[in-house]
Amino acid sequence: MVKVAGGVPVFIPLRPTKEGKVTSSGDWKLDSAELAGKFNSKTKLIIFNTPNNPLGKVFTLEEMTEIADLCKKHDVVCVSDEVYEWMTYGTAKHIKMASLPGMWDRTITIGSAGKTFSVTGWKLGWCIGPKHLISCAQVAHQNCTYTSPTPTQEAVARGLELEISRLGTPESYLTSLAEELLPKRDNLVQQLVDAGLKPVVPEGGYFMMADYTGKEFELPDTDEAKDFRFVQWLIKNKNLAVIPPSAFYSAEHEHLAENYVRFCFIKKDDTLKKASKILKEWS
Repeated sequence: MVKVAGGVPVFIPLRPTKEGKVTSSGDWKLDSAELAGKFNSKTKLIIFNTPNNPLGKVFTLEEMTEIADLCKKHDVVCVSDEVYEWMTYGTAKHIKMASLPGMWDRTITIGSAGKTFSVTGWKLGWCIGPKHLISCAQVAHQNCTYTSPTPTQEAVARGLELEISRLGTPESYLTSLAEELLPKRDNLVQQLVDAGLKPVVPEGGYFMMADYTGKEFELPDTDEAKDFRFVQWLIKNKNLAVIPPSAFYSAEHEHLAENYVRFCFIKKDDTLKKASKILKEWS
């Protein structure tokens, strides 16, 4: 989309800073010097994502302030993808980029009904921001409205109205979802460790990366990325489907993800039990 708009995409990856049988998504960080070096007089916009997919990293206030300061210094707009905002665990807390000093006027915040209400088939979301930025989004939006019929818009609007009235109560779906997902996450961590994989425990979202290089397997010799070949091997040999995370990376950085696969734990307990059985038999 950046190229279609006539722009030049510039990428910067999160990199792991720790090793071990179990690490945290918080251990993956941006290099400050590298980040600052990506900004110059031609930089117009940064696309930012917290909680992050595929890692599940929840950026801290310090990390976000560093990005915000660079945006202000170079007069850059921030598109902040925060669709997993209600799914954070433990001490990790979601912070809206637009809430930082001086950032409201230069931030478009992206939300998702599919993620917020667990109806991912409803391709409906929203942008929040100042009028001068939202008007630009409206120009593009009027030409790409294909999956937001009136019934789903009305359903989402009513859901939001109801959940606003429930915030801070035990009935709130927005806050109870993370509580429901936490034991699923922790159970998957243990199953992966027992199977000889090294999970990266997510602070947010419902995906989990895991290093699979401790397992023994023989992959076909093709031009495909290593994680793609491993995913195909896992499906064919173990009947377990996962996602190759290098698909989320630019060509220059995809090697950072080639030793990982992405699991999803927002599943029915029966499905997770089947996956657990496969992992146990593999261990």
